[in-house]
Parts: sequence; structure tokens; C-alpha cells
Amino acid sequence: MIIKEIDISGEKFQLTLTEQVISQVNQLKSLYHTAYEDPESFEQVSAEISSIIQEISNAVKPKPDDTHLDNLIQQVIKIVNDKAEEVDKQSNIKSTTKTSKKTSKKTSKKTKSKNV
Repeated sequence: MIIKEIDISGEKFQLTLTEQVISQVNQLKSLYHTAYEDPESFEQVSAEISSIIQEISNAVKPKPDDTHLDNLIQQVIKIVNDKAEEVDKQSNIKSTTKTSKKTSKKTSKKTKSKNV
């Protein structure tokens, strides 16, 4: 669980970033994409979008009012995207490190067998 501070129009909010919130944000992004790709589906997904926005706002203290909600959701989406990028970078670094270790082990085995 991570606590992030968000500043919207001079007001400070704290987001408790959990796996559930990340999942809700990803679901929201998917619904936005669906509504964008198929405008006729907007009526079908708008209630679900509204519900998810309310759920996400429950992870924010103090409870934001409607005037802050749009900016707040944009900031939360950005935070989740940034966190996903950070995790991807760390995964790539770990993957590269493992590959390097395997390669160096293979190289050292070949060197030892040549020296025998």
C-alpha cells in the first residue's frame, strides 16, 4: 500500500494506492477506451464509469467533492500509469541482470572446459 499526495487547485488530498485501486483505474481506462472507440456504447458504460470513479474516490482522503473529481481522477490515472512504468523498468532491469548472470556463467564454464 502506497500513500500519494495529490494537489488539486491548492487543496491537498491523499490517495491510498492499493492493488484494488490500480485494478479499478485499469478497468476505468478500458471503459474510457471502449466509449471512445464505440460512441454508441457510451450510454451502456457510463453508469459503470461513474461507479468506478466513485469507488476510486473512496481511496482518497479527504473525500473529494464533485468540483475536484475530474482533476482527481486524471491525477490518479497518471499515478497508476507512472507506477506501472516503474514496475516495468524494474522488471526489465531484473530480467537483464538474470540474463547477464546466465551468460557469464555459460562463458565461465566454456573457459574452464577449454583450460582443462
